[in-house]
Amino acid sequence: MTDIEITADLVRDLLHEQHPDLAGLAIREVPGGWGNQMWRLGDELAVRMQRMDPTPELQLKERRWLPLLAPHLPLPVPVPVRYGEPTERFPKHWTVVTWVPGEPLDHGSIIHGDHAADTLAGFLRALHVEAPAEAPIAADRGAHPKHCTDGFENFLQAVALDGITADVRAVWDDAVAAQAWEGPRVWVHGDLHPANVVVSDGTLSGIVDFGDMFAGDPAWDLAAAWVLLPAGTASRFFDTYARADEAAIRRARGLAAMKSLFLMLMGQNGDRGLPGGKPHWGPVGRAALDRVLKGV
Repeated sequence: MTDIEITADLVRDLLHEQHPDLAGLAIREVPGGWGNQMWRLGDELAVRMQRMDPTPELQLKERRWLPLLAPHLPLPVPVPVRYGEPTERFPKHWTVVTWVPGEPLDHGSIIHGDHAADTLAGFLRALHVEAPAEAPIAADRGAHPKHCTDGFENFLQAVALDGITADVRAVWDDAVAAQAWEGPRVWVHGDLHPANVVVSDGTLSGIVDFGDMFAGDPAWDLAAAWVLLPAGTASRFFDTYARADEAAIRRARGLAAMKSLFLMLMGQNGDRGLPGGKPHWGPVGRAALDRVLKGV
């Protein structure tokens, strides 16, 4: 299925077939995206086309839950407004969502660190509410760090770290030793990294890609204190968030180390020309790892 070329003409034809009132809007490709390819539709909408994701589950999850969550969130998120169903020409799912203005952080920067820390903390306070019993459970993330050690070790071995390997492993070991989450299962974005948030005017202005959303341990999102925010602002973030105990911060810091290594690996893969690699993620991941090692 990955050999289907997704073009503006294909997007327009699908709109003509299923949502003809939208087919006259301007269509332009949005760079980036892996599991889904994004097309800007007019000024206020976008089309997410299932591309590398092997199943439609991530899009279907966003369709079900984001319209319920979005009204309670203080930042713009891509709310599904129209559904595209598989056809013979494009036998995958696609969704029309609201456009979240701004520039992805992996191509932008945060200048106003304190403002961004307060903004992210406010967003996560609003998101991290108890989820209903039928909320999705994470498939490949969401577990206590002690259950993710194989993945961490794989990343650690794959990335060249220039003498800080022992320091990084110490952060991870501390997370593994931290007490597990004992609160209610709360909504978690699950994949907060620089390509999944947008910035405007030097600060955080939107959150995108909720395909990995699940109900569970908020530490998976709290790792963003180091992965997304500038150096020296993690402490302010946790003060504003005000719900993370010592164990949650320790788990979050270890998970931030793992996420930073992942970004570095994707950068390394990009430097080598491997599929899915992103050369510009390498420096982003290394900067995040440096912040992790400095602590709160």
